[in-house]
Amino acid sequence: MSETTPVVTTDLDRLADRVEKAAALVQQLREDRARLERERDDLARKLRDTEQKLQGQDVAGLMGELTALKREQREWAGERREIASRVETLVKKLERLEG
Repeated sequence: MSETTPVVTTDLDRLADRVEKAAALVQQLREDRARLERERDDLARKLRDTEQKLQGQDVAGLMGELTALKREQREWAGERREIASRVETLVKKLERLEG
């Protein structure tokens, strides 16, 4: 009997170790799942907030509109420079006429 007792104890010890490792792994997986669920919920909330800020507007459409506005702004700046140059020329002509 004394020969089987150490073998049984060793097997039981190994089994106990495996069960403890499995339990620790299950606990870790539960914690990971809970953390991932919190992250998912947080990201879903951020997505809803962003969608509300956009108020259903089409992002691609807004970007196209922004590009068109920037182009128009550049055109107006060019026109302003051209008009300033013309005014300057006219002022010089007036100064010559007065002088």
